[in-house]
Amino acid sequence: MPVRLDLVAITLDCADPEEMAEFYHQATGFELHPKSGSNFAGLNRPDGLFLGFQRVDDYRAPQWPAQIVPQQIHLDFKVDDLDRAEALLLELGATKPEHQPAGDRARVLMDPAGHPFCLTLD
Repeated sequence: MPVRLDLVAITLDCADPEEMAEFYHQATGFELHPKSGSNFAGLNRPDGLFLGFQRVDDYRAPQWPAQIVPQQIHLDFKVDDLDRAEALLLELGATKPEHQPAGDRARVLMDPAGHPFCLTLD
């Protein structure tokens, strides 16, 4: 029988951990971690998953869809309305790259540090 592994944290590199934590806090409603700061910030999801952001000197944002600087990480979020979710996230500071490979089934956006993430329908 294989060993059970429980995913408890995901950490993204970035230039500004507090900015990233605030963006994803507004986007997801996850609670801000009380010990967040300028070098490391995070969010707690009610089921225990921790989403962290760590400062990296000379951080280089990934390029989409080019791989000059690889994606580094890719998050997917299930939504019930692509247009409304996209509008909210753009208002919060996400950007929308021109390349959209999934047509009407999903949207690729970039967080404030340049990490691509997808919105997909339920």
